[in-house]
Amino acid sequence: MVLASLLIAVAAYLLGSVPIGYLLIRIFRHQDIRQAGSGNIGATNVLRSGGKGLGAATFLLDVLKGSAAVGLGALLGGWLLPQCPIRDAEALAALAAVLGHIFPVWLHFRGGKGVATGFGVFLVASPLAALAAISLFALALALSRYVSLASILGAASFPLFATFLVRGDRPPFFIAVEIAVALLIIVKHHQNIRRLLNGTESRLGKKKPV
Repeated sequence: MVLASLLIAVAAYLLGSVPIGYLLIRIFRHQDIRQAGSGNIGATNVLRSGGKGLGAATFLLDVLKGSAAVGLGALLGGWLLPQCPIRDAEALAALAAVLGHIFPVWLHFRGGKGVATGFGVFLVASPLAALAAISLFALALALSRYVSLASILGAASFPLFATFLVRGDRPPFFIAVEIAVALLIIVKHHQNIRRLLNGTESRLGKKKPV
C-alpha cells in the first residue's frame, strides 16, 4: 500500500511539475520567464510578459496537467489500491500535482502559485465545486481587476463549495486535501496580500509584478 501510494504521488508530482509557462516563453520568446515581471512561471506573469496567447495557453495547459494527474491517480489507484476509496487516490494525486507545480524539481523548486493547476485537479475530483469556485474567481476578477484577490477568494471558497456540491462520500483525507490545496494557494499569495493591504497591488492590464 505504501509503495502504491508513493507511485501515485511521484507520478502526479512529476506531471504537475512540468513548467508550462517557463517552457512556452522559452520556446516562443527565447526568454526566461523567471527574469520577467514578477518572476513567476504562472499564467498571469506569462500574460503580462509574453502576451495574451501564451498566457491563455499556460492557463489551459496548467489546468489540463492538473486534471491529467488526478485522472492518472484514479487509474493507478483502481489498479494498485482497489481496497481504498478512489477519492483518496484522487486526493493524493491532486495534492502531489499542486505541490509539483508550486515546487518543480526542474526549476530548483521555484514554480507558480497553483491556481490553474489547483482548478484542474478539482475539476476532475470535485467538478461542481471547482466550477463554482472558478465562477467566483471570474466575478471577483471582473469587479476588482485584481488577479491575486480573485485567486485567493476562489481558493478560499472551494472547500465550502465542496461541502455542499460534492456528491457521494467525502473521506477524511479527501477533505483534508481540499483544505490543504486551498491554503497552499493562499499562502503562495502572501506577497500579494501584503500589497493589497498596502494599496500597491497591480490590477490586470498593467505591466507590473503581481
